[in-house]
Amino acid sequence: MGKNNKLFTNPINIENPVTVQILGICAALAITVQLKAAVVMSLSVLFVLAFANVIISLLRNTIPSRIRIIVQLVVIASLVIIVDQVLKAYVYSVSKQLSVFVGLIITNCIIMGRLEAFALGNKPIPALIDGIGNASGYGLILIIVAFFRELLGSGTLWGFPVVPKAFYNFGYADNGLMILPPMALITVGVIIWVQRANVKELIEEK
Repeated sequence: MGKNNKLFTNPINIENPVTVQILGICAALAITVQLKAAVVMSLSVLFVLAFANVIISLLRNTIPSRIRIIVQLVVIASLVIIVDQVLKAYVYSVSKQLSVFVGLIITNCIIMGRLEAFALGNKPIPALIDGIGNASGYGLILIIVAFFRELLGSGTLWGFPVVPKAFYNFGYADNGLMILPPMALITVGVIIWVQRANVKELIEEK
């Protein structure tokens, strides 16, 4: 149980794929202008990574080493197609906003990395937990970045105004720079700085 707990909690904190391993940065820059899009992308990656890990784990003893990358891509692509079709059917506006980035989940280095590093060598239950943990760590960063970018850049959260109108009457203005890609990079950089400082303290305490 302790090992399984670490498989889930470590990627959220001391082994976060974005802030510690510096993976999956592209999506953090591209689809974090609005919180809703970030949440949908996070859930999409969670679905794909969790199920891909389980499927590859189940097939691990039957996949020839020389074609394992091809098999992994086929599994990931199939799951991404399912996600894409579900989004188009039920949240078309968000699907349109995410555009090609849903398809690019296929090439997400976090997913390929976990399949190679973990799913191919472990049983389905640990693989499932590992997938959920890494996807959660990835999604957490997306949501944090999107929260601040939408709040400070548009004065909204989930598309709803949250900054009181009185603030604007007193001269408050939304920071348009926050919705531009450079501020996504800067926001991620600040989170990485805070995260690494926290990880260093945890290591020193141990």
